[in-house]
Amino acid sequence: MDVTARGAQAEDLPTVVALAEVAISEMAPVRGGSIWSRYEARPEPLGPTFDTQLRDDTSLVAVGSIDETIVGYARGRLVELHDGSTMTALSDIYVLPGARGVGVGECLMDWIVDWSRAAGSIGIDSIALPGDRNTKNFFESFGLVARAITVHRSLG
Repeated sequence: MDVTARGAQAEDLPTVVALAEVAISEMAPVRGGSIWSRYEARPEPLGPTFDTQLRDDTSLVAVGSIDETIVGYARGRLVELHDGSTMTALSDIYVLPGARGVGVGECLMDWIVDWSRAAGSIGIDSIALPGDRNTKNFFESFGLVARAITVHRSLG
C-alpha cells in the first residue's frame, strides 16, 4: 500500500469538494459542530473557494492518497499576524473513515508542516471540536496543543 500526499491540482477539485462535503456533514451533528458548521466551516458553494485557493500563493490545498486514490484532503492558509509574522491557519484536514489509521492524515500533516516552514510560518493553528479525542490526539502527535479555548452559550 502506497500512502502519499501532494499539492492538489485542478483535476482533483471534484474529489476535494466531495470530501469537504462529507467532512462538514460528519462534523455538523457532533458536540460543537452545529455552530462550527455555520461559522468556521467553509461556506457553500465549495467549488469556487477551492478553485481560488489553488491559485493563491498564500493557500495550500493538499490531497492524501492510498495507491493513487484520493481519500483525504487538507487546506491551510497563511495569515499575517499583528507583528508582521505569518502563521498557518489549518482550516480543513479530513480522511475518509475507511482510510484512517494507515498514515494518510500523517502524510497530509507532514505536507502542511513542510509547506508552512518553507513559507516562513511561525506556527500552525487548527480546531478540534470538544470531545473529539481522536482529532485532539492526532494534532498533539504533531506538536499542536491548545493555546485558547472558545466558549459559547446558545440563546436559541
